[in-house]
Amino acid sequence: MAADLQEAGLASLVDTTISVITNDGRNIVGILRGYDQATNLILDECHERVYSSKSGVDQVVLGGLHVVRGDNIAVVGELDDDLDQQLNLSQIRAAPLKAVQH
Repeated sequence: MAADLQEAGLASLVDTTISVITNDGRNIVGILRGYDQATNLILDECHERVYSSKSGVDQVVLGGLHVVRGDNIAVVGELDDDLDQQLNLSQIRAAPLKAVQH
């Protein structure tokens, strides 16, 4: 049952821009091109958003296709492209995310 819900949720996000927060505190934004039964994600046109409490958000282009291992994913969310483009990332200050501890 849980696998069916997971698959239905990810299937609806294919070819849309998503934000992935990893267990080690990274925020990766890209277009979801595919996934597998282990929730490994294939992202295209992706970049990492690096947060700082002293300067704005830095966007590091990752280039090409990027695979995020399913066992390193904490959160996957759909990104509203219109709202995201209105953000002035250079003005956003935030402490970097800490790694998830189990």
